[in-house]
Amino acid sequence: VQLQASGGGLVQPGGSLRLSCAASGSILSVGDMAWYRQFPGKQRELVASITSGGRATYVDSVKGRFTISRESAKTVSLQMNSLKLEDTAVYYCNVRDRQTRSVYWGQGTQVTVSS
Repeated sequence: VQLQASGGGLVQPGGSLRLSCAASGSILSVGDMAWYRQFPGKQRELVASITSGGRATYVDSVKGRFTISRESAKTVSLQMNSLKLEDTAVYYCNVRDRQTRSVYWGQGTQVTVSS
């Protein structure tokens, strides 16, 4: 299973970016998909997740600014609006296989918010 993330880049404060992630390969039972981010020297933290049924959850710091969506069973996006300097991080997507309980990760995409 491979996950390909795209859409990162450099944006000014207040700007927007859209991250996309597509999984390929054999996943026996596709479960939740999620976006995490990692700040330098810190552990990865959950940003948003979405169930196979479309129920989304967000970390408090991004509520009202970020929207996670699922275009298909194996694709997930993260629309990030009103970006702040503190959103600068490497963003990772993942997908869970409900049957095997495996978690697969994408390669990470850099988001830099800077004036």
